[in-house]
Amino acid sequence: MAPSENPEPPLIPRPAATVMLVRDSQDSGIEVLMVKRNLNSDFVGGAYVFPGGAVDLADGGSEADSYCRGRSDEEASVLLGVDHGGLAYWVAVLRELFEEAGILLATTREGTALELTGTTATRFVQHRATVNDRSRRFLDIIAEEDLTLDVGGLHYFAHWITPEGAPRRYDTRFFVATAPERQTAAHDASEVVADEWINPNDALRRHREGDIEIIFPTIRNLQAISRFESAEELMNAAITAASVPAILPRITVSEKGVRILLPGDDGYEEAYRTGTNPSSKGDFNEAVRQISAAANPTPEG
Repeated sequence: MAPSENPEPPLIPRPAATVMLVRDSQDSGIEVLMVKRNLNSDFVGGAYVFPGGAVDLADGGSEADSYCRGRSDEEASVLLGVDHGGLAYWVAVLRELFEEAGILLATTREGTALELTGTTATRFVQHRATVNDRSRRFLDIIAEEDLTLDVGGLHYFAHWITPEGAPRRYDTRFFVATAPERQTAAHDASEVVADEWINPNDALRRHREGDIEIIFPTIRNLQAISRFESAEELMNAAITAASVPAILPRITVSEKGVRILLPGDDGYEEAYRTGTNPSSKGDFNEAVRQISAAANPTPEG
């Protein structure tokens, strides 16, 4: 099938942020927190992903910045390669982590890491419910509890952009962070319906075996972090990285089947002149699933 002579312009991707929250396990080495998307989600429902979501307007600006410790907006913007407003990605990922998994990377007025145990944990369960039902803002909770967001503990790691032709597109920044010691992850039973600490290689194996569904960018990031022996080693690598390239895959559908091309691959620049883009949300999601299933990732990547 030939491409349309007058294709519609691609949607402008919405800014988004996600976090690979990791911890060291005595039994299985490094583990990462993954959550399962609700089957009714508009995009790859049922897939295992990292906590995250779109950047909201309230995640940026002077109010949000005033609750941050460890990184300025100028520093964040330089890291992301944007003119301004970079710190909003850090705030967004902390908010999404709290909304979806119940974990809050923050420090108290005394400068100690926030612990969610006992009555404090119970109180924050209630806070989370009010944020998720939109009766209160995330920043309202931070202010009420006199907390500071630990943006310095989040490190920029990867940058993926949803392919052109998708019904929904995101310009997603991936971060890594070490899990707090005295907090327990718990899914929200709404946007996500399961949560699991899992070794990256185990996640890739279970995907190969058909036990869990993982989409292509998640596969690639699992492969990337699987090479590290500890959370500290991963954090150091993220901190010292010279740059983080943007990755915009291109998906083509032709008589030869579904293909995904990454920058630098043969045919990447000509992809949309030699194949056909998925034409609907259903086609695109199915293409993503086919590609992810065919990826057959190995621990060696």
